[in-house]
Amino acid sequence: MILLEGPRAVGKSTLLREVARVHDVDVLDLDDLATRAAAAADPALFVSGRAPVCVDEYQHAPLVLDAIKAELNRDGSPGRFVLTGSTRHSALPSVAQALTGRLHRIPVMPLSQGEIAGVHEHFLADVLAGDVPVTAKTSRTTRADYIERIVAGGFPTAFRRAAPARNRWFDDYVRLTLERDVRDLSHLRQGAMLPLLLGRLAGRTAQVLNVTSVGAAVGLDRVTAESYIRLMEAVFLVYRLPAWGKTLTARSSAAPKIHVLDSGVAARLARLTPAKLAERTPAALTELGHLLETFVVGELLKQASWLDDVAVSGHWRTHDDDEVDLVIERDDGALVAFEIKAASRVPGDDFRGLRKLREATKDAFVAGVVLYLGERSYTYDDRLHVVPVDALWAP
Repeated sequence: MILLEGPRAVGKSTLLREVARVHDVDVLDLDDLATRAAAAADPALFVSGRAPVCVDEYQHAPLVLDAIKAELNRDGSPGRFVLTGSTRHSALPSVAQALTGRLHRIPVMPLSQGEIAGVHEHFLADVLAGDVPVTAKTSRTTRADYIERIVAGGFPTAFRRAAPARNRWFDDYVRLTLERDVRDLSHLRQGAMLPLLLGRLAGRTAQVLNVTSVGAAVGLDRVTAESYIRLMEAVFLVYRLPAWGKTLTARSSAAPKIHVLDSGVAARLARLTPAKLAERTPAALTELGHLLETFVVGELLKQASWLDDVAVSGHWRTHDDDEVDLVIERDDGALVAFEIKAASRVPGDDFRGLRKLREATKDAFVAGVVLYLGERSYTYDDRLHVVPVDALWAP
């Protein structure tokens, strides 16, 4: 059984309808209240149709999974069921875990920059193979172009719109996700605090998560703030990038970073417009740096989700404040590392974290790449390179 899992409005339903069209079957849409009630009343009837049985937004009636399990016990042929869900499977009640081990989860995320541009992206695959794209070709993407890509994000309905309409779409998307999907998962005692907490998380995107601090900022204790953050992770609003290499050195940190899933949503929640981000004030430069990191990490993780040999990913940070924004490790233990800089030049100090990681991991270190807003790509030192951000989606 296949589960297409990801946030709302990324195209899961469209993809499911295309699968159903090709196989000439119907889609069971559990977003529809009447269909949901009927499926809950007699789930066995709804999942006994001709394969593939296509169920949209299955999390609204998780009892259908028991009926699917019974069907698979009778006939375990592959490809019998295709489901979509806008809530992480692991966050649903225990009844929804009935198919653990029989479920192949495929992430469906907001569009990558390559998908938007209509090009096949192979940057991460090349770097993992040791082929870093250091060429004589210079980047023509301007700082303003990067900022526009960041605030537009990757939701298909949003990025095509002009700023005022796009902002209204982001506001509606966040409100509906919090009001419908989060509340479907849990009865909240302080539900009115969810938008405030999400706004605080957006203001701290790409930073190390301190649950106590972010909770206190909106009047929540640590336990409540933690439970609410988990709910927002469950509906794909935010995610934690775990600490990588916690046992690599005695001084490695174990704290995760928090990222808003889509940079456009993050910018809107923080009320950061292209004009604000283009300012040369210290505050604007810091905010752009955090949003750019969220944007680039998201692009790299999308590419990682398409590869078969990626084992783990995370950020690396020491208690001495040496850090690497993203480390991606292959199944065989080889790794690549990325630093992200919102500047047009890369001084030597910016390689400090990458150098220390290279020394600590020795031959497992395939390449370290600083992705920046400059024009040129070049090799700085042994296995350390500088590459413009737009190389991520270069043809």
